[in-house]
Order: sequence, then C-alpha cells, then structure tokens
Amino acid sequence: MSSVTLLLEQWGRGNQRSFDELYPLVEQELRLIAARYMRKERRDHTLQTTALVNEAYLKLVERPHADFQNRAHFFAISARIMRQILVDYARRSGTEKRGGQAAHMQLDEGLVFSPSKSADLLALEDALLGLAEIDPRKAQVVELRYFGGLNVEETAEVLKVHANTVIRDWALAKAWLKKEIESTTRDG
Repeated sequence: MSSVTLLLEQWGRGNQRSFDELYPLVEQELRLIAARYMRKERRDHTLQTTALVNEAYLKLVERPHADFQNRAHFFAISARIMRQILVDYARRSGTEKRGGQAAHMQLDEGLVFSPSKSADLLALEDALLGLAEIDPRKAQVVELRYFGGLNVEETAEVLKVHANTVIRDWALAKAWLKKEIESTTRDG
C-alpha cells in the first residue's frame, strides 16, 4: 500500500493531520491536473493554476472523513472538484450558457476547445449532466478519464469494472456527448 493510500485511509477515519502530511505528496500531481484544465481555458482567464489548486484544496479540506478508495480515486475526485470550480467560475462570469457562437468542439482525450472556451466548458458540463441522468457510469468514465486524467486500468479500478467495459463506455460516452453538444449549439 502506498503512503498516499495509507494517509487517505487515515484521513478517512478522521485524522486531519494525515491530510496535512498527504498534501505535499500529492501537490505536484494536483498542479498537473490543474494545468491540464487551464490549458483548455481562454488565455485571458483570471483564474490561474495555483489558484485552482488552492480552491480545490480548500474544498477537499472541507470534506469531513473523506472516503477515498485509493490514490486514483482521490485524484479523480480532485479533478471533479477542479472542473466544478471552473464551471462555477464560467457561470458567474456571465458566459453565454449554450456557446451560441462556439465553433465545432471535438471530444476526445485531447479535447480541443474553440475560442469561446468557457461557453464550451458549460456546454460540456450540461451534456455531461444529461449523460449522468441516463447512464451514470458512462458519465463517471468521462470524468475519470478526461477530467481526472486516469488511464483505462485506473478507471476500471475506481469503478470496479473490467477494463473492456471502460473502453466501451468511453467510446459510447464520447459519441453521445458529441451528438448532444452539436445539437445544443446548433439549436442555440
């Protein structure tokens, strides 16, 4: 068992000091996740990578007795928190909700955003919420793979499914999200 997983277990049992020991071990990877998100944002975005990590840290600290299965699960939840921070930020910034002037958006592991990146993030968030209503596991696969940066095996481990299930869910989710986002931006 890794020291990160051990500290996560201790934190889950209520030992707040273990989270303080955990943070230096995971900070660099949290920064990489945040940097991946920020590369997808517009250049003039006022939220910076460090601020995103700090906001995510504050939200993680607020979770009493967090129950993380392992290191991969922790980073997946951290990525979800970062995504939600950016979505909330985009909504507060008054970005057009449906991305009316957004160019075509391609959903794949290297998601390419148009110049109206915040609008695209909101459109993706709305589509992902719709997918979660229809098929929660497929939505989780997208969160873990794309937003969390987990590979197929790590995603399968977190979801407790076979890797082939993750591959199939990933392909179907991408197709569904692409169709949903295209129809939303087309319908305006």
